[in-house]
Amino acid sequence: MNGTTTIAGITIPSTSPWFLAIVGFHVVVALACVLSGAAAMLSVKRRGGHSTFGTIYFWCLLLVFISTTVLSAARWSEDDVLFFLGALSFAAAFVGRRSARRGGPGWASIHVAGMGMSYVVLLTAFYVDNGKSLLVWKDFSPIVYWLAPSVVGLPLIIWALLRHPVVASSRLYRDAHL
Repeated sequence: MNGTTTIAGITIPSTSPWFLAIVGFHVVVALACVLSGAAAMLSVKRRGGHSTFGTIYFWCLLLVFISTTVLSAARWSEDDVLFFLGALSFAAAFVGRRSARRGGPGWASIHVAGMGMSYVVLLTAFYVDNGKSLLVWKDFSPIVYWLAPSVVGLPLIIWALLRHPVVASSRLYRDAHL
């Protein structure tokens, strides 16, 4: 994988057609992941739009993780951290999705925390990998790539855990059954 390819100002460390094809697939499913995740977060929390967008997010995230695994394996010494971020993001989504599907005491808190952290880690991986090539972001210190998604996302997750009516009703269910 000698050489580089530059697409839309982002340098891809390869000229290999198979590597570039996987990168292209990865970008498409990652974009679908980000958009469907945002749609799920912003939609009314009930069956329908929220669960449909959430399902799309989950399966796109699985594809992002699979493509990340392949791309990281090809350049392990440079991209191992991206594999671990991908694994963490998918694991959090898995836990969040499973809690919603199983229900039970406090399921909504686990769901919100899992899915929210999954999205934060997804964005962290994007900025860690691409921040140095992005128009405004390239002027920031690399520590900003690691921290910015959490600085924005964690207060929103905490707000949802403390104030969202679905979480509150899940907590009431839990308290009534203790």
